[in-house]
Amino acid sequence: MQAVAGRFTQNQRGDVEAKFQIFLTLLAVLAGTALLARRVNIAPAILLLIAGITLAFIPGMPAIELPPDLILLLVLPPLIYSASVAMSWREFCANLRAIGLLAIGCVIFTACAVAAASHYLIGLPWSVGFLLGAIVAPPDVVAPLAIARKLGLPRRIVVVLEGEGLANDATALILYRFAVAAIMTGAFSLTKASGTFVAIMAGELAFGVAVGWLSLRARHWVRDPQIEITLSLLTPYIAYWIPEHHGGSGVIATVACGLYISWNGPLLISAATRLQGIFFWDLVIYLIEGMLFLLTGFQLRALLERSKEFAFGDILSATLLVAAIVIAARFIWVYPAFYLPRFLSRRLRASDPYPSWRTVFVIGFTGVRGAVSLAAALALPYALPGGETFPYRDLILFVTFGVILITLVGLGLTLPAVVKLLGVTRVGHREQIAEHDDEITARREALAAAQASLKKITDNRELTDEVLKLLHARHQTRASLLPDPIGSPEHEASAVGIALVRELIAVERKFIHAQLRAGKITDEARRRIERDLDLEEASLANRESGPAPL
Repeated sequence: MQAVAGRFTQNQRGDVEAKFQIFLTLLAVLAGTALLARRVNIAPAILLLIAGITLAFIPGMPAIELPPDLILLLVLPPLIYSASVAMSWREFCANLRAIGLLAIGCVIFTACAVAAASHYLIGLPWSVGFLLGAIVAPPDVVAPLAIARKLGLPRRIVVVLEGEGLANDATALILYRFAVAAIMTGAFSLTKASGTFVAIMAGELAFGVAVGWLSLRARHWVRDPQIEITLSLLTPYIAYWIPEHHGGSGVIATVACGLYISWNGPLLISAATRLQGIFFWDLVIYLIEGMLFLLTGFQLRALLERSKEFAFGDILSATLLVAAIVIAARFIWVYPAFYLPRFLSRRLRASDPYPSWRTVFVIGFTGVRGAVSLAAALALPYALPGGETFPYRDLILFVTFGVILITLVGLGLTLPAVVKLLGVTRVGHREQIAEHDDEITARREALAAAQASLKKITDNRELTDEVLKLLHARHQTRASLLPDPIGSPEHEASAVGIALVRELIAVERKFIHAQLRAGKITDEARRRIERDLDLEEASLANRESGPAPL
């Protein structure tokens, strides 16, 4: 008996070690692919997807299934929450009309277009066609935004794309649940579904704001960076899971929660928490996004094995047709969505003139599909309540993966060339220069306000000369660290000065390390000195960040 238990334990240990080795392999591939993407100037998501496909077909590589609940319940909440917190509430509200027309209108339009095309051209039932449309309708937010920021696109394009990416998953997942319910029960009511859709949206907005309010108050009361960061990690899951459990999508609640914290958090979150939290969340999102695209690529092998009951030519033609429909539907939608409201409203034209056709074209060109679509397809049930096989499940899976591959690789690789050809980056470059100058002005005015407050403090309080010297020295140091306007002689001199300061910091680091090894300072002292040097170096990186090159 003990020998059997020992072998069982040994087998368990072997399974754990094998899974951990696969995990380490994926981490190594993630790091190497990200480095390669930086060298060849390609979006990491594209190379990670291709790397995942390549790894899946290596002889001896075990199949890795992508559990749908892993994405919809564990991965999606922190991705949405992090993007919401990073977004400006003011800019989100200013572009709410465009975001809503894309995140709600375009998703519904695309789902209906795919349903009609798959019904009349492929022969799928209406309910299955609409389900397929709901799955492939929402564009991904990760890959196109990474490209857009690197290219230096105009700020408004980035805000609209980011806002759409935050909200469109909610629309698609709600439509998805309606379609699955219609197939499972054989009944569907448009009036009831529309009312439910509006109720879910309103309820999740209120719930998300409430969770954001409670989260900020709890973190402000705790005043401990480790606990605050832990609470910040719990927040998106609370905002997402409860509405999702009660029949909603959870996405709108998470977005509302993140936007509330983005707008109200700066005065309630401590500096120490913010510094540590930025690093923590950057690493978490980097690992999640990278693993997501890698594992998405891994699914092709399993999908090919499942799709043997269909002729490969039929699957390929269906995939190409649906991919063409989702790309065309976005272009068909975006131009009326951006131009028709202005044509109908003189007031809107006066406050927000017609955008350039180039701007609208770039927004239309960013219809890249991602892992959320694949997760929704994988989450389809295997059988109907009566025991029959879920209709066309494997075909939906393969078509969804094909649409992701075609849009991510095809549109993702050509987007930089399209943007460059249209000359859109020139507008973005001018905007970034103006934003940089406005930032310098705000920094100078903030220092002036602090100087005025310092004068009142010195007039109303009895302070020693040493304290006054310390305060004035701090103010002068802050003033000397202000960045200079781009293009000015001072800016060029500042760039040279920053490079030299980096060299001096490196000298200090080597000296402190030598002092530590000689036993003249303790490790604790070394860490405190290193922290000051790290903060100074981070400040230098913040000063030299500027517009993307043309």
